[in-house]
Amino acid sequence: MTSEKGQEDTTPVYDNVDVDMVVKVLQQTAFSPLFTVFIPIFYFFHARGVLTPGVINSACYCTAVCVFWLLKWLSASYRNQRPLFSAPEPLDWNEQIVLITGGSSGIGELLANTLAVRNVNVVVLDIKPIQTENCNITYYKCNVSKWEEVEAISKKVIEEVGCPTMLVNNAGVVQGKLILDLSPQDIYQTFGVNTFAHFWTLKAFLPKMIEKNSGHIVTLASVMSFVGSAQMSDYSASKAALLNMHESLRYELDNRYHSLGIRTTLVCPGHVRTPLFSTAIFPDNHLSRFFVPSLDPVTVVKAIISALDSQESRTIYLPFYTYSALIMKLLPSFIRDLAQKLTYADFIMKDFTKVTAIREDEVYTSHNKKLV
Repeated sequence: MTSEKGQEDTTPVYDNVDVDMVVKVLQQTAFSPLFTVFIPIFYFFHARGVLTPGVINSACYCTAVCVFWLLKWLSASYRNQRPLFSAPEPLDWNEQIVLITGGSSGIGELLANTLAVRNVNVVVLDIKPIQTENCNITYYKCNVSKWEEVEAISKKVIEEVGCPTMLVNNAGVVQGKLILDLSPQDIYQTFGVNTFAHFWTLKAFLPKMIEKNSGHIVTLASVMSFVGSAQMSDYSASKAALLNMHESLRYELDNRYHSLGIRTTLVCPGHVRTPLFSTAIFPDNHLSRFFVPSLDPVTVVKAIISALDSQESRTIYLPFYTYSALIMKLLPSFIRDLAQKLTYADFIMKDFTKVTAIREDEVYTSHNKKLV
């Protein structure tokens, strides 16, 4: 590889290796039933005996691996009311109408354009137009934090495009301020976009899905739904609310609306390289890049499309370190504090500058400092 100046890129190969790559390799080898089944066979022919320690231990390990994947498969089948030995009919993307909030930038923009290339009808709700050359993307200007706007636009969407069959609640905003520096307008905007918008779009588009007992709802949460850090109090709280909303929605669909055919997917990513957090400063050392890597938007988009294509309800944690957030509150407080310190979590937003979803009441100089 060469740089823009024509000089050879001397970035070490190992800089591109992270814990997620290691996990993927292990999933295909040490934790794969198809791989581990050959280990006791190897020991059997090598030791020429069934009751040798190598054969017994490796057979027990292989059994444990197989039981783990079997339970995971049974759990997915149960959650999606799927017969054990049959797969659903392939999804016909030509019949889908995918509505994406916040679809004019970041993950939403990439998802919209990727689906449009598949000839999927895409509807984008955002406060600014999406830059695209795909003619099957329909844009509507809408502040999704306001119920009146969502209600009005939803009627136009249904009349002009059709009833959305997939709803991706992706819109998000971050203020990046200490809790005492947050203005009432900051807090209203954060919860309006990150939380209330999910309720408004569900109220507008879920009834038709329930009527047809078909559809897929994708909720973009965050690893910050599970943990908190400095200058992220409003963001973390707004994303944490989505966890219980998503879970309550699932049980309402199953037990009250009796709409088992509607799928729900929760996405909890770590830092994604989008404009939303472009001015946050993340640790740039080998240890951080290995254990706490940042994500490219395409990684999240692939996971979302995979869930939609599989017609399964899923919970997606990306990258691998986000799983640790699930148990962080169960650990001793000194371990939790150590993790906070090692990841520099309380200082990532120290020099943060808001560059997206800037409101009319926010007046900034060229240095983005608020004028008094």
